[in-house]
Amino acid sequence: MRTVWLNGDFVPETEAAVSIFDRGLNFGQSVYEVTPVIEGHYCNWPHHQARLDRSLATARIDDATDWPPILAELIARNGLKEGRIYLQVTAGATADRAFPLPEPGTTATRFAFTQADALIANPVAERGQRIVLRPDLRWQVRSAKTTQLLYAVLMKAEAKDVGVDDVWLVENGVVTEATSSNAHIIDARGVLVSHPVDFGVLPGVTRINVVAIARAMGLMVEERPFTPDELLSAREAFSSGAGTLVLPVVEVDGKPIGNGGPGAVTAEIRERYIALLRQG
Repeated sequence: MRTVWLNGDFVPETEAAVSIFDRGLNFGQSVYEVTPVIEGHYCNWPHHQARLDRSLATARIDDATDWPPILAELIARNGLKEGRIYLQVTAGATADRAFPLPEPGTTATRFAFTQADALIANPVAERGQRIVLRPDLRWQVRSAKTTQLLYAVLMKAEAKDVGVDDVWLVENGVVTEATSSNAHIIDARGVLVSHPVDFGVLPGVTRINVVAIARAMGLMVEERPFTPDELLSAREAFSSGAGTLVLPVVEVDGKPIGNGGPGAVTAEIRERYIALLRQG
């Protein structure tokens, strides 16, 4: 049975419970982070900590949990070699449901758990993702990694319903991101184009590494929005995220990207990123 961490204690997953008056449950006032686990260690923590701090401030949640020793202990207790580790912080439980912010000193609800999964030997990396484009109807403060993910859930269901792997979202004539990852193209000039980090997209930790790797490879990088037409005329397209690393996109709305197969540049970025993660 999996061991999880809840408010200071390591407990069996069947014994972990939170109040029905928790503000994460009632109002979505909660934030989270997910980091890949490769060869038994969690990855990219300084970037995740920085984003967590920003998300907590945006969501008006007061918490200063020292996460690294908790995450390391969870990985050890569950014998996790590869997968991901998830943590969540809510504004805490109050005596009753009420919209005003809780009184100062209210203790945040904090929990974390591991998930075993094959991140490196992922068959989607070999065949590529098929995606469709849909309107981006999420709330506007997307730079905070909050648990307000209803629209992402609905769009993942939409992808399944129409027989593809994912949805990329479009707003005001440009692609923002995928349902739970950042979106990138290698355009007709061979330039990596990625939506700038602002309130319109999540500042992905994997994206930070992808951009750095691309520059180290000698690629030009343009951090700007791109249109669906640019996507369809791109040489390559790919997504990046903590739970999927880097995955090629080979089809959009039934039309092939490039030659219709995973691109060589995307494959090299993925290989270099995996090598970086293995370094610890």
